[in-house]
Amino acid sequence: MVEIVPLIFLGAFSGFVAGLLGVGGGLIMVPALLYILANTIDQSILMHTSIGTALAAIVFTSISSVWAHHKHKAIHWKNFINLTPTILIGAFSGAIIAKYLSFDFLRIFFAFFELSVALIMWFGLSASGHADAISRWTWLIVGYIIGLVSAIVGIGGGTMTTPFLVYNNVEIKNAIATSAAVGMPIAISGSIGFILTGYGVESATGGLGFIHLKALVSIVVVSVLFAPLGAKVTHLVNSKKLKKGFALFLGFLGFMVLVF
Repeated sequence: MVEIVPLIFLGAFSGFVAGLLGVGGGLIMVPALLYILANTIDQSILMHTSIGTALAAIVFTSISSVWAHHKHKAIHWKNFINLTPTILIGAFSGAIIAKYLSFDFLRIFFAFFELSVALIMWFGLSASGHADAISRWTWLIVGYIIGLVSAIVGIGGGTMTTPFLVYNNVEIKNAIATSAAVGMPIAISGSIGFILTGYGVESATGGLGFIHLKALVSIVVVSVLFAPLGAKVTHLVNSKKLKKGFALFLGFLGFMVLVF
């Protein structure tokens, strides 16, 4: 029996952080679901279920978060359009690939991914150019990689999109807002992939493929209420502190998954 209370708290916290950091909330949901669902889901598909459920929740969380950022006119829609076509292809590909990866591989890949991005953000690495000068081919390649990796680890892509945009000298608050928007196509395409790949799998969740419906509903109902609050706070805090906080948060979550 999956407990509702932890899922409600998870929804509130992940929704707030999704709006605050533009990360979709998957960075919180996947590690948390790993622990919450551990006693009810077969370990062979536990990571797959945590990832698929997180991606499905991000579909709803991102809608709320994007609208809040849009009202602040913080989203760079041109950058969103540049990334989206290959992000859709990459996210669906990632969901297909994830089916054939083991629990431990997915867990360790997720952990080291988070820790790597945390280091990049902490040290504030950046390029000499600007996002407006990036070639079309670069946008397409980066979009595919973001979509692919995001679906494999169950995130909205903010951990890659935000550093990529910041690296190319986009203001952190605009990068976060744009990342929140990018999370929507990643989550939609990735969720469809995890529904299809989980269909008919032995010991599956009883939901939609690798998506745990009870956990999904419990998280979404609360997260959509807290995402706009997080987005509002983003525009009130210092950018440098936000980057440092983002880096520390990623590092902590990466460590928690690594020691699971």
